Amino acid sequence: EPQGETQDEPEPEPEDPEVIERRREHIQSNDIAGWPEGPAVSAEAAILMDAGTGTILYAKNIHEQLYPASTTKILTCLLAMENGRLSDEVRFSEKAVLSLPSGSSNIGIDPGEYMSLEQALYGILVGSANEVSNAVGEKIGGSLDGFTEMMNKRAAELGCTDSHFANTNGLPNTDHYTSAHDLAVIARAFFDNPTLSRISGTPTYHFARTAGQKDDFTIRNKHKLVNGDIPYSGIVGGKTGYTDLARETLVTCAERDGLKLICVVLKEESPSQFTDTVTLFDFGFNNFRAVNVSASEKRLLPSQVPFGDSLADIFGNAAPPLYYDKTSTILLPVTTTMEDTETRITYETEAPVFAEIEYSWHGVVLGSARILTAEYGPENTPSSDGLKRLWKGSAPDVVAIDLFAVVPVVYGIASALCLIFFGAALIRAFHFAFPVRIYKKNAEKRRRREKLHLE
Repeated sequence: EPQGETQDEPEPEPEDPEVIERRREHIQSNDIAGWPEGPAVSAEAAILMDAGTGTILYAKNIHEQLYPASTTKILTCLLAMENGRLSDEVRFSEKAVLSLPSGSSNIGIDPGEYMSLEQALYGILVGSANEVSNAVGEKIGGSLDGFTEMMNKRAAELGCTDSHFANTNGLPNTDHYTSAHDLAVIARAFFDNPTLSRISGTPTYHFARTAGQKDDFTIRNKHKLVNGDIPYSGIVGGKTGYTDLARETLVTCAERDGLKLICVVLKEESPSQFTDTVTLFDFGFNNFRAVNVSASEKRLLPSQVPFGDSLADIFGNAAPPLYYDKTSTILLPVTTTMEDTETRITYETEAPVFAEIEYSWHGVVLGSARILTAEYGPENTPSSDGLKRLWKGSAPDVVAIDLFAVVPVVYGIASALCLIFFGAALIRAFHFAFPVRIYKKNAEKRRRREKLHLE
């Protein structure tokens, strides 16, 4: 029969002194001058991250190494999506099923049965099934050991620095640990995938009898913000976790008004993993906003065009030579404006990206914006995935000089060259026309003399 989380969860108990003490622990993000003050939570570690920019809005012990329990499975499913197809067949070996300890979470699949990878993902993300995680690991990695190698390699590629994974499902292992920061980094890639977002946001899923597995049953997601037990607007999806050592762990994603946030809480006591997640989401949505750079930045490119809104006066072009990527957004505290931010420009050597502007505020990176060459703006700015494919030429050499100081000088030189060319053209025209008039006058005199001579 299908069972609960990584281990059966206990009933909620009155708060103990340790939980009360955790609520009083220091919140590192509150040390940032002028930053919105984050709320106290009873998790040992917690993070709120903007999925679009990677900006950390809230930080409490985010690099402390802790046990993730079944939140491990977001990495398992991410690797499955990146290396498999939804139609792939996943078969259940004896090792995948029978190696699990008694009482661990499962959906009752027997050795020898099989299902599609898509069904397996529902089994993992909705039912938190450990035997399904193992079977997927064997399918994708060739073996469980091969898959855990893939897990650690992928985590490092994503930028994780506090983690080591020893199994596919998060069952207790002293060599299996992560941090709130690393889980948020993994979740950022996970929730960037529409299929994984959809499956992890599914309240219930029905398994019908098939040739591959004999049972007909329905599983229910234990994530209370996903299944509706705790209603919250904008929930994308998430993953729960629990073991005696890890306690309650939770990863959740929510999106409102163009702001997509990821919340991770580790080492909580039920039901605070859900209520603290709601508290952190409220903090994020109430105190921060997403800002489109192209629509809001007034300090840089537009104000640097000295001959009107375009270069048509000089070159006959109908538009400026550079554009902000219309998809570039940054995160701002609601009490802050674009003019309050600091910028750092990095020049690129691969067209059509001319430069990238990094925005920060009191040392916190808020995101970045790309400056593209005129060939790609402003109507149909390509996505980052399409830039290399669309560019048909070679990248120009770029000199690392401040663009916004150089552009007026370039315009001035261009204007001077135009005047020189225009003047040269007038002189040439004058020198060519004057001898022609003299020649025509002398020729007329010769014709008159010849006429008189004939007469």
